[in-house]
Amino acid sequence: MKVIYNNILPPGHFRAINLFGVIFAKRKYGRLASRDLNHEYIHTIQQREMLILFFYLWYVIEWVFKYMRYRNWTRAYYNISFEREAYHMQYDLDYRHHRRFWAWLRYI
Repeated sequence: MKVIYNNILPPGHFRAINLFGVIFAKRKYGRLASRDLNHEYIHTIQQREMLILFFYLWYVIEWVFKYMRYRNWTRAYYNISFEREAYHMQYDLDYRHHRRFWAWLRYI
């Protein structure tokens, strides 16, 4: 996985963002921990199995529905199924080896 440290992406208080399999990390937070890399790697797997375009489409649509439900940007973000899977499994560094196809569906 390629990690690019910079001062622009991701926006806000996030440490990293995965765009098309490339991780952009805020330089001010230092090197990413293994759990952060694993979290982003889970997103890479999700993107691949949804052929990238459909991942982003689903991500945005789900966020809109969650935002309408919770009326809170942060709460909507943390309740997106892709994020729920990634946050739940980020400490399991072997997860990518035993993860089932479309495992994020269990987190809807």
